[in-house]
Amino acid sequence: MNRVLIITYYWPPTAGSGVQRWLKMSKYLPQHGWQPVIYTPENPEAGMTDESLLRDIAPEVEVIKRPILEPYAVFNALTGNKGKNSGKASAGSGAVNPINAVGHKSPLMRLSLWLRANVFVPDPRCFWIRPSVRFLKKYLREHPVDAIVSTGPPHSMHLIARTLHRSTGIPWTADFRDPWTRIFYFKHLPLTSCSRKRYAAMELSVLREADRVVAVTDNMIRDFIGELEASTDHPGTGRSNPQTGKTTATGDRPSTVPTGKFHVIENGYDEADFTGITPAELPEGFNLVHTGLFSAEGNPRKLWKVLAELCRDLPGFGRDLHLTFAGKTDPEILAAVQEAGLADRITDRGYVPHHEANRLQKAADLLLLPLREEPEATDILTGKYFEYLAAGRPIAAFGPHGSILERSLDATRTGRIFDWDEEAPLREYLTALYTRTLTFSPDPGAISAYTRRSLAGRYAEVLL
Repeated sequence: MNRVLIITYYWPPTAGSGVQRWLKMSKYLPQHGWQPVIYTPENPEAGMTDESLLRDIAPEVEVIKRPILEPYAVFNALTGNKGKNSGKASAGSGAVNPINAVGHKSPLMRLSLWLRANVFVPDPRCFWIRPSVRFLKKYLREHPVDAIVSTGPPHSMHLIARTLHRSTGIPWTADFRDPWTRIFYFKHLPLTSCSRKRYAAMELSVLREADRVVAVTDNMIRDFIGELEASTDHPGTGRSNPQTGKTTATGDRPSTVPTGKFHVIENGYDEADFTGITPAELPEGFNLVHTGLFSAEGNPRKLWKVLAELCRDLPGFGRDLHLTFAGKTDPEILAAVQEAGLADRITDRGYVPHHEANRLQKAADLLLLPLREEPEATDILTGKYFEYLAAGRPIAAFGPHGSILERSLDATRTGRIFDWDEEAPLREYLTALYTRTLTFSPDPGAISAYTRRSLAGRYAEVLL
């Protein structure tokens, strides 16, 4: 069996969306001829923990843990995000994303963000790069592998793999669960011009030197290819990236990027998570459920307004409506729901184990899927979306029309997307679901393309 070294910051018992991709990929790669060797921190600054995830680690997986030094404890204290590292996040406590949190930032918080942006480059895990390279060089001499995968964010993982690739020549795949300089919060960082150039240079070096680049959407791949082409000396028009000031090539000139270097392998769902599970017990009535991070940048204000109006105008709706949030919910979300007069409709469970989140998804009458109210949302398919698909319940998404998410919802016939200001179509959709006048008929074939088992098979082909 081939061996693949996977460099990842997130690994159980750390919980959250960042851990799922490679926990599940490593679970099924052995069925396709690859033994995963996980390299991960021994003491990460984990926001939440979930011991139940340990059950998903396949027996073939070798796990190597090494200590990491990172400044997040100081950062959290300065930004007022204390308690972040508690094993069980309390319901509704703390901003989900302090980098672009709305409202006043204290001088200490502004200083900490400046340090995060300009000193801890490319991210606060940068101090782990050199000790990891030293350790892994020795490890690889004694325990050879056939391939290396680094997964980011955090993108320091790619810099560890890049140095190993340079010194060993082992084939390297850079895996991107999110964009790098095009991620939504990058534009909120107080970057100096020098730091902006450093980030851009690091990103380009990873894109150039990796043997394979994998991303979760085709739009991310398009942007990566454009940045590579724009960095060459060949003539051609280009489009500017407003976050970085870089120009991305467009036009009809031939691509300078090697054929077969870039691949799209989406996130997905594990059929085993939904096999034989019983839906969670929810109140009688009409249950709207949201699982995972619920950030202030994805606050569907019109939803709360429409729900309040339906409670007033639609017979029985006010009696039957229930809102269940499971995961870290931004206080701004809870305040908006309360301001709409729906305070007695909310159950905020805080973080729940992953299998319990799946049971809640399965029990919902409607699953809520807000993207972030940022231009970059057009290119995003969140990890939780695929679990929503597996749950087989209707989805109400919030974000831009014409997005990748809207196309996927149409293809799988699993729900609708509503722009942030839409009210009438949203009211019609909710009314039709509540009165059971809407036929829900998802496409099983389109959904099955996203099983973790099949995605691992596609990844195995990339690694060959």
